[in-house]
Amino acid sequence: MTLSGKKIFITGGSRGIGLAIALRAAADGASVAIAAKTTEANPKLPGTIFTAAAEIEAAGGTALPIQCDLRDEVQIQGAIKLAADTFGGIDILVNNASAINLTKTEATPAKRFDLMFDVNVRGTFLTSQAAIPYLRQSALEGRNPHILNLSPPLSMNPKWFKNNVAYTMAKYGMSMCVLGMAEEFKRDGIAVNALWPRTVIDTAALQMIPGIDATAGRTPAILADAAYIIFNRPASHCSGNFFVDDELLASEGITDLEKYSVTPGTKEFLQDFFLD
Repeated sequence: MTLSGKKIFITGGSRGIGLAIALRAAADGASVAIAAKTTEANPKLPGTIFTAAAEIEAAGGTALPIQCDLRDEVQIQGAIKLAADTFGGIDILVNNASAINLTKTEATPAKRFDLMFDVNVRGTFLTSQAAIPYLRQSALEGRNPHILNLSPPLSMNPKWFKNNVAYTMAKYGMSMCVLGMAEEFKRDGIAVNALWPRTVIDTAALQMIPGIDATAGRTPAILADAAYIIFNRPASHCSGNFFVDDELLASEGITDLEKYSVTPGTKEFLQDFFLD
């Protein structure tokens, strides 16, 4: 398996899971565009598009940092075009950017509701929409195009809605994009899949949420390795799936996951949302 020569566009990749996926691809020599808002360092959320680009280059890849607000349709279209023009196309789109607000209905301000839907649902839909022509061309050239959304399997279990209905709807909106687009673009040879972690993942964003102990979780590297497997599977035979990281790794014979533990030797991990 290799991603050598692949042209990848990742939203929200200045830190965390998006950056981990970028670095895994960069190790093979891939070209990676990082589209995110952060251009100046924030003490609470370390990492910018420029520090991410430097890490990608150091890992062996070619980087293109792009400042992009996913709430702005024009910026999305410009970012996709810039990446395609710079790299000579796009082979892989990773819809990683996401806003989270774990509040009950009466405690969810309209601006937070709008942010989650603007970034998670609208941003994913419009970024995919803008990338499709380039991914279609990638398919015609036999370059195995993929869209990967960092979103959960769909479940109508009320327990996933009752404490944070707005956030659940926003994440499921990303998953519904997978469900529909996988079928819509099947004939074009474009794979569309979702990936979700079994356990909480230790990211700077998660550390800002009260009551969640990321030390009982795993590192973003587990999702990077899982995404790597997906990208190397044939688009024609791997689409419409809602993958869970540990199950996907096990399908490739990888069952010792100790290296991904935030705290070595952990036996009881804190499970992520949305997995019944």
